[in-house]
This record gives sequence, structure tokens and C-alpha cells, in this order.
Amino acid sequence: MTARSLPSTGAVTGLKETLDFFRDPQFAQKRFTAYGEVFETRLLNQRLVFIRGEQPIADLFAQGDALEGWWPESVRQLLGNRSLANRSGEGHKARRRVVGQLFSAAALSRYTPSIAALVEELAEELIQAKAPVQLVPCMRRFAFAVIATTVLGLDASDRQALFADFEIWTRALFSIPVAIPGTPFAKALEAKKRLLLRLQQVLAQTSTKRGGLDLLSGGLDEAGIPLTDDDLVEQLLLLLFAGYETTASSLSCLMRALLLNPEVEQWLLPELLDQSWPNLDARSCPRLDATVLEVMRLTPPVGGFFRRTKDTVQLGGVAIPPNRVIQVALSPDLGDGSCDLADIRPQRHLDGSFTPTLLPFGGGERVCLGKALAELEIRLMAVGLLQRVRLELTPDQDLTLQQIPSPSPRGGLLVRTSARDTSR
Repeated sequence: MTARSLPSTGAVTGLKETLDFFRDPQFAQKRFTAYGEVFETRLLNQRLVFIRGEQPIADLFAQGDALEGWWPESVRQLLGNRSLANRSGEGHKARRRVVGQLFSAAALSRYTPSIAALVEELAEELIQAKAPVQLVPCMRRFAFAVIATTVLGLDASDRQALFADFEIWTRALFSIPVAIPGTPFAKALEAKKRLLLRLQQVLAQTSTKRGGLDLLSGGLDEAGIPLTDDDLVEQLLLLLFAGYETTASSLSCLMRALLLNPEVEQWLLPELLDQSWPNLDARSCPRLDATVLEVMRLTPPVGGFFRRTKDTVQLGGVAIPPNRVIQVALSPDLGDGSCDLADIRPQRHLDGSFTPTLLPFGGGERVCLGKALAELEIRLMAVGLLQRVRLELTPDQDLTLQQIPSPSPRGGLLVRTSARDTSR
């Protein structure tokens, strides 16, 4: 079959498209409706091909040799040239092998007691709270504490010092990359310098309390040469972001969904309360797994991921020329209005009535390395927190989602908290 030509919005400079992209949460959805599941436009003078749908995405993964990783300029600068995210080919594979050791089954087993302790600490903090608490900042601190504790071996005071700069750095990842003093991007570049210096100090420590960093010892680059500390700290900076932002978003959106849909929480609670803590049985949490899948379907923790074509590829029957940047758009799967896909119904993932294509962790050879750790965190938080704490939304707050850098309730998810009585 002859491939169709690439539909285009006709944007020349991309200025209006860029303004619409940042202002309109339905930017991609409107254009998919107008142009189909594959179309091209311009953002910040960069040609971008947006794709969605099962067939175009399956075609993308099937032609991995014709693609390479790509990120916007702001992300490339803030992550660094050595970062795994900015590598392709053998350099990417070599560093991926090294970093992947941090997320093996044995490593996750080692991390579980520390994660469980952080959950218990947060649960106790919420039970003791005298006033309503914003859950979103709690989930962000927890997600950062997990990666900083399990991988870097940092204690609470060191984590807090790192966290302040990390938040400055994170907020500018998807920003206009102009380093004018006082702008978010300029502040982020300064924060990055401090972060890299602190990570260098962590690597230099000889303490036995170094989290999983001992697993990186002896790592080699694509030429078989040991990785330098400069290389390793950029991989650690990426891991801090990858292991933090999307996990914090997923946890916040999960709590939001349960609070907005008490019938889902009541369906889920018996399974959570029946779990032994902290030695969870992964095979006995089907309702929790289904609920997490359903929340990710409705609120994907990332808006998408990028690839760049090295050769011509065909996606969904559309020919994409070389040197085109592709954004895989992960938008909520709401159906066409003829079914209940706009509603939250975790049971659909258990009764065989729905088999979604979920890609919140990316796919192909660049699938997120921290996927298993994120899933472990979410499982431990859901069980450990909801076994102990009863949460109740306070009225008159903004529960809509901001989308950048990841979905999060705008009002911070303000809740009243109390100890859960499990004796009845």
C-alpha cells in the first residue's frame, strides 16, 4: 500500500502554535480531530510530528533502528550532554546497562524497607496534623525522598538541601531556553551547577550508607572505558528527575481519583486492608493494579515522549521523512462518547472488556528504567498510607489538573486527615 503524505497544520513560524500549545490543554486533541492520528506542525520553529493511536505507535516501535532519542533544547541543556537521555547508539546502550543495575529485582528488594519507612513516616505526619494538609507537596517530597534515599543514600537533612535546588531545576525543564538573569531557565542552570557539585560529593563519600551507588562501580562506556564521575553524576541527575516527577504525579492523581470517587476507594479498601505490611504480595493486589492502570489511562503522568527519524518511516500509513521530530502524544483515552471511557471504572481492566495501550513509561529500547521502582513506590504508598490514614477532601478547592511538567491538582489536594479505625 502506498503511504499517504504527511498532513500539516500549515504553520510557518510556529509562533501561534507555540502560544496555543502552552495555553490550550486540548491543543493536540483538536488537531488530531482535524488532521488524523499523524500530523505535522511547528513549535518554537521546530518541526514536530504528533502521533497517537495503537497502529502509529506500534509502527514506531517496530522501526526503532530508523529512530533516535530527542529532547527539546531546554531539556538537553539542563540534563547535560553526557546524560543517558541525550545519548543514542552504543553510548546510550552502555550507560543504560550501567544504570539499569539500580533497578534489578535484587536492588528493589534492598530498597523496600527504606521506602516502607518513608511511607510510615508520612502516615504518622498526616495523622498528627492539626490542620488540613496539601497532599501534592507530600507526594512530591516522598517521591524525591525515595530516589534520594534508595539510590544516593542521603539522610533527611541532605535530602532537603538537595530538594530545594531540584525543584528550581525541574520547573524549567520544559521552558524557553534563554538564560537571561532572573528567568526560570537561568535559575535552573545555576541550580544544576549546585546539584552536580553535591552529587560529586555524594560519589566521593566512602560511607557504607550509599544506597545503591555501589551497584554502579565498574561501569564501562561504549569503548569499554570506566565511566568518569562527571558522566555518572549526569546519569544520577536524570534518575532523580525520572524517579521523581512522574511518580509524584501518579501518586497525586491516584489520591485525587480516590477522593473524588469514594465508591472506587470503597471497592479497593478491602484488598488494601488485607495486605500484610510491608511484605506485600504482588500477586494479590489485582484491584490496586487495575485502579492504578485506570488512573493512568485518564491522567497519563507524562504528556508524551520524543523520537527523531534518521530515515523515512511509515506510521499509520503516513510517510515521515528523515530528520523529523516525533512526539508520541499520551492523551486521556476517553473514547468517542458512545461508551463509558470518560468515567473511572477500574473493573474494566479485570473483566476483559478493555485492553488499552498504556505507555506512561515510554517504550522500545528507551523504556523508562525506573518503571519497576515507580510501581513499587505506588503500591507501597497506596497500601501503607490508606491502611493507616483516612483522607477527606476539604470543600471549595481547585481540583483541576495543571499539565506541565506533569499532571498535578492545581489546589494542592487539600485534605483533612485522621487515623483509620480498622477494628470494626
